[in-house]
Amino acid sequence: MSKKMLIVFYSWSNGNTERIAKMIQETTGADMVQIDTVVPYTGSYDDVVRQGQEEVQRGYKPEIKPLDVDIRSYDVIAVGTPTWWYTMAPAVLTFLHQQDWNGKIVVPFQTHGGWPGHVLADIAAACHGAKVTCNMQVKFDSNGGDHMETPEAEVEAWTLTVKGLL
Repeated sequence: MSKKMLIVFYSWSNGNTERIAKMIQETTGADMVQIDTVVPYTGSYDDVVRQGQEEVQRGYKPEIKPLDVDIRSYDVIAVGTPTWWYTMAPAVLTFLHQQDWNGKIVVPFQTHGGWPGHVLADIAAACHGAKVTCNMQVKFDSNGGDHMETPEAEVEAWTLTVKGLL
């Protein structure tokens, strides 16, 4: 019996996390949805970095827009986030705390500019009752650009491993 997969991700400025989510989707054929905050982040990159730092330090969970899927109908859920101050983006934290993870398989992936922090451990800790496996860190250039430094072949091989979960 094959398992049903959903890719859920948050991507802010340059779309790096969305790019990896699409690579997973191309390999697995999984459904995909993006997490969006009710109040969008605005201002310059530096403004958003400052706001993100404050939110992470406070453990703030912003309100997010409802997803147009019922994650209860999925067996495998890939969760993607950019790294914000060594952890997941606050919008992803909100999403994770809204779900019942019992019996789910969670595949965390993160994008970062050279400072991966403890994102993957934080996602695993927030997904109580889930089997967390096949995590992946994808490095992009440290200046906030969209040049992927992790070899594309490495990411593609990982997506095949994820497909094997189905």
